[in-house]
Amino acid sequence: MKKTILLLFLSLLIGFLSACSTTQKVTNSARTATEQLLISEAITRSLPKQIDLPLPMPKGAIVKLDVTGLTPDKDMAKGIVAGWLGFLGYTVQDGPENATHRVNLVIDSLGSEVGNTFFGIPPIQASLIPISLPELALFKADLQSGYVRFHLDVFDMPSGRFIASSSPFIADTFYNAYTVLFLISFNKTDLTSPPQVRTFPKRTK
Repeated sequence: MKKTILLLFLSLLIGFLSACSTTQKVTNSARTATEQLLISEAITRSLPKQIDLPLPMPKGAIVKLDVTGLTPDKDMAKGIVAGWLGFLGYTVQDGPENATHRVNLVIDSLGSEVGNTFFGIPPIQASLIPISLPELALFKADLQSGYVRFHLDVFDMPSGRFIASSSPFIADTFYNAYTVLFLISFNKTDLTSPPQVRTFPKRTK
């Protein structure tokens, strides 16, 4: 009798925990919205509003901007850096016509890193008994960070003479999701307005 009651209690507990779990579907895009923000904000944060040592080009110079890197996100980095150069007073263009300088954006590293810390019972799929157990996390941390490092090589146009390289531009971002005692979930991030997965739609006034 005691064993029957214990089995019934365990079945109800497992059913309750399974019903209360939240599952996030795999994204249909190449990158999740959070990962896109991790990368784009890392690039933006690496660019100072004012630089201690000016670039070796006169203000108002017409710049042809090129980009080199192994990452598929180099076009986004090029667009952000082009806007930053425009903010500093340079005229940026894709073609070499009338360009006084060529700036090569060399991306050393641009992407995201993930890590996981878990303490609890992993999901169990029984083979002999048709009973499966969901993940029971006493503590779980899903850690994700964005990172960028690049520098600028400046050349004279039209001679192509190398002038100088900038110091490295480096920045990172993070988005960490935590689960404590099975059901308590929260996250910490330094992103501006990160996306939220909501059970109910947000009310608008």
